[in-house]
Order: sequence, then structure tokens, then C-alpha cells
Amino acid sequence: MRLPVTRLRDLATNLLELKGVPVANARLQAEVLIEAELKGAPSHGLLRLPLILSRLEKGLSDGTVKGRGTWRGKSFLAIDGDRGLGPVVIMHAIDALQHAVDQNGIAIAAIRNANHIGMLAYYAEAAARDEKIAIVMSTSEALVHPFGGTQAMLGTNPIAIGIPLDDRPFVLDLATSVVSMGKIHSHAMRDEPIPEGWAVDIDGRPTTDPKAAKAGAIAPFGGAKGYGLGLAFELIVAILAGSNVAPDVRGTLDDIHAANKGDLVILIDKAAGAGSVPALVAYLDSLRTSRPADPTRPVAIPGDGARDRKATTTGIGIELPQPLLEQLLALEAA
Repeated sequence: MRLPVTRLRDLATNLLELKGVPVANARLQAEVLIEAELKGAPSHGLLRLPLILSRLEKGLSDGTVKGRGTWRGKSFLAIDGDRGLGPVVIMHAIDALQHAVDQNGIAIAAIRNANHIGMLAYYAEAAARDEKIAIVMSTSEALVHPFGGTQAMLGTNPIAIGIPLDDRPFVLDLATSVVSMGKIHSHAMRDEPIPEGWAVDIDGRPTTDPKAAKAGAIAPFGGAKGYGLGLAFELIVAILAGSNVAPDVRGTLDDIHAANKGDLVILIDKAAGAGSVPALVAYLDSLRTSRPADPTRPVAIPGDGARDRKATTTGIGIELPQPLLEQLLALEAA
């Protein structure tokens, strides 16, 4: 069953407000979830809302705060998120960096003690709309096995990069695992098997059962290369944010522990560079029109598919798994 985007956005906002979240913060958290649905990333969409609500109810998350920042130099802002909602804390951090970026050309915010920030592309694209280049990183619980191993030891450690170019900014958003754990949860909710190669079970055996994968470990993408990048990102975030490393991280997938992962935002003023935007736009267009391997599928640039999916889904509405829809409607009626 598909529901209009406005209906689901209002539903999410209202449920958050019922947990004491101020309207502006509730709207932002809801918007991040809805944006993930629109762009074809349901693993970071409304699937996350019941857990967010439970964490608010249990005091593991505080929907009223934005985080507290301490400048440790002209361009480095250390933020204690005060257990705030992830999107609220990171967007506040991005706003706080603007003056330093304008003055120095670059600024960094390292965030600890904030809740799950959701789809990283949201923040990279928001910065790009403001003519800033953005690099966003986050860490998670131990969900990924190292190359050559079978035990979950690393986070999925995603990265997003946003580059303002024209009305179609370059937006890359990827985990350093083959998939996010949220996508495996999404398959489990839909009772759909996962593809081979995504994960191993708790005994280290390859599995296509999403429930077994949840108890096991996800593979790094690209073998040793993805493993190396994921580990590097985890170390960068941990050393700058002062956050825990994956085996000790909790709180992004449960409603038992405070969230102790880390987030990192790097903003760069596009105007500080000497590159030609028209030349880069032309280059991207030449990639789009280059010879495809499949004539029915033109070459795309990161961000193109998400924009196309958003345009389509905005018109036809969002389809949620029936169990999730029933859960949300029951929460609304309670």
C-alpha cells in the first residue's frame, strides 16, 4: 500500500512530537527519514522510526537538544551531542561551521554522544546546495568482518561526498561494507532472502538468510580494499571525535544503550578553489553520454539515480512493508 509523502511526513513528525520533540527538531528528523524513502534507501527510512521513538521514551535520546560545541582551533569544532537526535546535532554542527569555512576555506566538526544520523547523503547534499564541498563520515557497532576473517569487528563506516556543481550536485554515499545492516533488517522485515556474498552467519558460514546475517557479520565491499578504507575511516573518526571503536559501540540498532559512535563533517568552501565548474559539469555529462555496457541503461553519475527515484516516488507515494505500516499506524492511534 502506497501512502502520500505528506501523510507519512506528518505521521512521523507527529509521533516524534508526542515524545516531547520540539516541532522544528521533529520535522528535521522526519524529513531525513522520508528523504531516504524517496531516494530508494528504505534501510535508513521509516524502518528506523519505532526505534527512535523507543529511545526517546527511554531517555536514551533527547529530542530537545542540539549539542554543545568547543572550538579547538580556528577550524576544528568538537561537539558533544548531549544524546541529541543525530540529524539535529549534525545539522547544527554544519550551521556552526559556516563562519569558519567562510573565513578559512575549510572547517571540521567531530561529533560524539549523538544518535544515529541516518542517510549521510542528506547532509552532503545540504552542504552542496550552500556551495560547500562536504565529506561526511560515521561509525557504527561491529557489523563487518575484516578481510580474511568471519567475526564482526568493524563498523559499516559510511562516507558521503557532496560537490556543488550545478542543479545536479555530485553526491556519493556508500558504506564500506557490501551493504548496510539496515538493508539486511529491511530484507528481514520483508521476509526476503539476501544475495549471496553479503554476509556470514554467527558461525562464519555464508548465508542468504537475513535473520542469520543479523547475528553474523557483513562482508566488506571490494575485499581488502573496502576493509582497508573502512578501518581507516573508523580510526579517523575515533581519533578526532573521541568516540568508541566498533567492538565497543552501542546504541544505533538497540534501545538499551546510549549511542557512543562518532560522526565527522568536513566542509570546504568551493570558492576557495581554482577549478572550473562548467568544465566539470561538461565532464560529468560526457560520462553520462559515454558508451554503456548495456544499451538500455545509460551511464550514471553518483546521485543521479537517487534524484530520479525521488522524482518518481514523490508523485506516486511511498510503499512501506505492511508490518511497518501497521506498527506506525498503531503508534499513531495509541
